[in-house]
Amino acid sequence: MATDALPTTLDTEQFVSDILGTIEREREREIVARRFGLFDRKETLEQIGELLGITRERVRQLEKAVITRLTVAAEGGNVPHITEVEALLCDKLQSMGQVARVSELAAAIMKDPTRIDQARIAFLAQLSPNLVVVNEDDNFYHAVGIKNVHDEATIKKLVHTLIDTVKQLGEPDTIENIATAAGIEDPQHAAALASTSKHLASLAGRWGLTKWPMVNPKNIRDKIYVILRENGKHMHFNDIAKSIKDSSFKRKDVTTQAIHNELIKDKRFVLIGRGIYALKEWGYEKGTVADIITDILKKEGGPLHRDEIVKRVLKSRYVKETTILLNLQGKPQFKRVAKATYGLAEA
Repeated sequence: MATDALPTTLDTEQFVSDILGTIEREREREIVARRFGLFDRKETLEQIGELLGITRERVRQLEKAVITRLTVAAEGGNVPHITEVEALLCDKLQSMGQVARVSELAAAIMKDPTRIDQARIAFLAQLSPNLVVVNEDDNFYHAVGIKNVHDEATIKKLVHTLIDTVKQLGEPDTIENIATAAGIEDPQHAAALASTSKHLASLAGRWGLTKWPMVNPKNIRDKIYVILRENGKHMHFNDIAKSIKDSSFKRKDVTTQAIHNELIKDKRFVLIGRGIYALKEWGYEKGTVADIITDILKKEGGPLHRDEIVKRVLKSRYVKETTILLNLQGKPQFKRVAKATYGLAEA
């Protein structure tokens, strides 16, 4: 079928109803509709068995038998709408990297698809001879792929390869670099495969493990961390708040005060100036200016000229030179031992 002859959308309700109409027994129609969630929420084998007065195992057997019959009929072109549905889905999948989550595939075909629309598309894909469906579990999202590209086992194997590659890289990276390291030629295909995994996530063009805040920030603190890492240097909490509000994060409507509170609580962040924060992983340590001076003098093992003290303090604190000098001159733990030279009073 030529691309310009493809339907631009799907009347999923009508298509599904027509297909269910080919199933002779009402009980079997009921099982398929409820198991796939074609008109309401998906139901378990137990729920359907209780409703129909049969065992869980019998429901499973009947479901399998009906889907097998429909699949065989579809291969022979004897299921209504499957040919045109398959052509549309294949066309969309080609442009999306040859595999996609059901939710993303539905969004590419329909405007504001509901969960029931998604369930119907997954059902139609299940019956399409040239498509493969990856069912949702703890590791994968519900997904659809083009069968002559990869079968289900190969899709899962390639995804595991991508996960292992990301783990080896040890930090978020572009899909181009990850694909190259994983031996996958097409970065778009690699991204499509990665999107089916519940263990991989992306943010701002970089992919990583879902447990990494840099690609999957789960709370305000994680988002602050991402902003600081991307900025690469210290920031005032007001600027952090603005950056979060201007970001692509899903939930970003937070107050400046809330952000400031989280900065204070989280050990990943260090106050290095008036309202200015940096990441501890950059080598910063918590403490007052006086604490920093004390640490510098202890590490030196003796007195230092005030200019050298100022220079070293400024490496870890974003403060005025006068603040450092006032601490040297006004704090009892420091004493002047020579002209413009200070040491620890206890030394």
